[in-house]
Amino acid sequence: MSVVLVTSDRFADHLTPPGHPERVERAETMQVVTSRWRQQGGEVVAPREATDEDLLRVHGANYVESLKAARGRAGMLDADTYLSPDSEEVARFAAGAVLVAVDQVLDGTGRRAVVLVRPPGHHAEANRGMGFCLYNNIAVGAAWARTRGLSRVAIVDYDVHHGNGTQWMFYDDPTVLFVSSHQYPFYPGTGAAGETGKDAGVGYTVNFPLEAGATDADFDHVYSAAVIPLLQQFRPELVLVSAGFDAHERDPLGQMRVTTDGFGVLSTRLLRAADEQCDGRVIFVSEGGYDTQALAECCQRVLTLCASESLPAPPSIEGDTRRGERSLADFRRAHRR
Repeated sequence: MSVVLVTSDRFADHLTPPGHPERVERAETMQVVTSRWRQQGGEVVAPREATDEDLLRVHGANYVESLKAARGRAGMLDADTYLSPDSEEVARFAAGAVLVAVDQVLDGTGRRAVVLVRPPGHHAEANRGMGFCLYNNIAVGAAWARTRGLSRVAIVDYDVHHGNGTQWMFYDDPTVLFVSSHQYPFYPGTGAAGETGKDAGVGYTVNFPLEAGATDADFDHVYSAAVIPLLQQFRPELVLVSAGFDAHERDPLGQMRVTTDGFGVLSTRLLRAADEQCDGRVIFVSEGGYDTQALAECCQRVLTLCASESLPAPPSIEGDTRRGERSLADFRRAHRR
């Protein structure tokens, strides 16, 4: 299977204060994963820097200009989101990495792609950065895929935090299906099942809020019962995955109990869905994940799965699924119409 990894050592140049969860060690972990991938003969491609035109498809002009003006200086966007002198440029490379991955997949040079970047992106809204995020990497990529001629793009977000920025950017857009499973209530406070889109986009935003403590079995129940059928109904031409691994049982920020094997099952289901619906065109884009051991394990697992020639259906995970069933009940009530 043709797989390309898009990443760069530049992602270590975004600096945060000592003790901050989104720290340079995350980039170093990605570099270790990249080195192993190269040793296995895997292809690694460098990102390009996203242009103003690329960013302005989803971000406001005033916001982009304000970040450009901050180049070369340290600062803060909010209490959690920091800028170092190189951060704006690094963030453009993070968004540009998804652009490169989209081109690689759509042009046939790599049916599947994995993008390892920082800072993450899914909290960044059109006119503000937040939650460690400056530009919304995956949204920039989805908008570019639409410009490339695709009429249906699906974004699936399994980060422990709701991808508020991605949701709002496509909230009225029926050409982009946004599906998120996340801890709720939790930061950033959005992601209730009743947030379903507006105007022509009603029904194309689908949230699966899960209570703290949800396990592999809960997540797999939600994905096998609803997320995969949604993808089958939507028939995307490209699947983008906001692959945050902070729902991992070892993560210091989330309160979920997903294991590395559990993320492997979710990723396998999404890969098989992409094989069925869009000739395998799928891109995994890193988001959160703040335990470096768990981050390394999960990134390596996704790369290994993407490189697999044949992906058998994963077995259903046994265990208590009450949290998952309550999330499914919320989803069914919200989307009944």
